[in-house]
Amino acid sequence: MRADAHNDLLMLVARRPPERWAAYFRENWYPQLRAGGVDLQVLPVFVDHEFRPEGALRESLRMVEAAHRIAEGNADVVALCRTGAEIDAAVASGRIALVLALEGCPQIDTDLELLGTFARLGVRIVSFTHFGRSALADGSGEDAAGSRLTRAGVAAVGLLESLGVHLDVSHLGAAGVEHVLELATRPVIATHSAARSVFDHHRNLTDAHVRGIATTGGIVCVNLYAGYLTAESPTLQHVVAHVDRFADLAGPAAVGIGSDFIAELLAEKVPVCDRPVLFEGTDAEVLVPGLAGPSGLPLVVDALLAAGHPEDAVRAIDGGNLARFLGSTVSCR
Repeated sequence: MRADAHNDLLMLVARRPPERWAAYFRENWYPQLRAGGVDLQVLPVFVDHEFRPEGALRESLRMVEAAHRIAEGNADVVALCRTGAEIDAAVASGRIALVLALEGCPQIDTDLELLGTFARLGVRIVSFTHFGRSALADGSGEDAAGSRLTRAGVAAVGLLESLGVHLDVSHLGAAGVEHVLELATRPVIATHSAARSVFDHHRNLTDAHVRGIATTGGIVCVNLYAGYLTAESPTLQHVVAHVDRFADLAGPAAVGIGSDFIAELLAEKVPVCDRPVLFEGTDAEVLVPGLAGPSGLPLVVDALLAAGHPEDAVRAIDGGNLARFLGSTVSCR
């Protein structure tokens, strides 16, 4: 089982005409996922700035519809899954299991009943914010404000738990993560984060955060975005260092991978005249060699094995842990 907790490919799918959504996925993304050996892919619904605030709900629904059309138009090779049993069935049949998530909640604001709507549409993971401030919480870019969850954010935690939807703390500000960990009664996930004690960036989790997530029975998935791994020229060894730190703090059974591949997204969306792409103090076009997209994921496994990680632990980090967190019982290959 190879599982990736974060790939923004829906943003590119939704840029195509609706009649092309299923075919574009099959032609462009399915080969990449298969080349990378991906069995389970979390698909975040992220609404870019040009759609906020007025168009956030409409664009989110378009992306959810795109995911459903991908699954319906490619039913022989993928399945949109809501439960662990559905993940198991998809993987057992040789298909890739797709799981929907919301990254940030601009489409929700304080209308928390819409969380139930998105859950009905198949969303299984929700994060409250991106880098900035939302109606529910502050992102890590606002850490200087020291803000915890808003009143609506506190209510949203309880609602998501009652819906059986997992709360994602990646992108949440430091005080917000602490607040979530005080409130949580169910396992929490960080879908694409790195270790602040390895590289001090506001986007990364502190040691206390990692331990706290593990205490909930949750999982921390290592981000492969180079700018959050190191200020040096990035290598696979930097990825290994963050995996090592999470494993030391939380145990290898609480660690996964959340790739956050954005090279193809930037290549299509950002004009050449706007390069380089500077993003939260990082150059977004600097990549870990070989990790431009899903086909590079086996390199992470090779690096972990070369660093001396036991094969069974690597298989778990590679996907078994995330699959189990999402309710799957399928055994690691």
